Amino acid sequence: MSNNKKIVYKLTNENGETRGNTKWGPGVTHSGTGEGELCGPGWIHYYDDPLLAVLLNPIHAEFSFPRLWEAEASGEIKTDSGLKFGCVSLTTVREIPLPVVTIEQRVKFAILCALEGSNNNGFKQWAEKWLSGEDRTCESAMAAEEKAAADAAEAYSVHSAAAAARSAARSAARSEWLAWSVKSSAESAAWSVQSLEGPGKAPRNLPLKELAKKAVNND
Repeated sequence: MSNNKKIVYKLTNENGETRGNTKWGPGVTHSGTGEGELCGPGWIHYYDDPLLAVLLNPIHAEFSFPRLWEAEASGEIKTDSGLKFGCVSLTTVREIPLPVVTIEQRVKFAILCALEGSNNNGFKQWAEKWLSGEDRTCESAMAAEEKAAADAAEAYSVHSAAAAARSAARSAARSEWLAWSVKSSAESAAWSVQSLEGPGKAPRNLPLKELAKKAVNND
């Protein structure tokens, strides 16, 4: 934790509200105690990048029609390996345009995150072909899932990325796969960061902002 004052980003629902019907808007400030776990009442949640706010929404608040606000965070700051941040006091300054992210870009983000922590050669070979556009078939994605299953340390992260790609491949024919693909992609990013954490192990701290920009901007 550290004392900071910085420009950050807050995601709300279509009514400008978060959990507990907490209302946000221009010049609105809410504060916590700075105590307890990040997901508790002591912290006011925010993101440090607009793209991450959109990409990780499915595993956090899961707003159906989110709105994005530029905000100012102050006081103590706490983070969850870069997936989400919390501060003691947050003021929403103004509403800003929500980045538009496609299903393909969400899946690409998931795969890039999983690649950062994967030692599975079979998954890496499949991921490179998917990213290049050489092979995005359901069959190949399913085979990548199966190859990862033997490695328990990274299986969920790799499985989730491949499953998201598989569902995206089917989405043109089956619209119900779209929502699942979005959530699975975000879950993959989260598990890529957290899956190897445990007693005596440091957080993964993946370069999430850089990976998000690479996924969306094709850098």
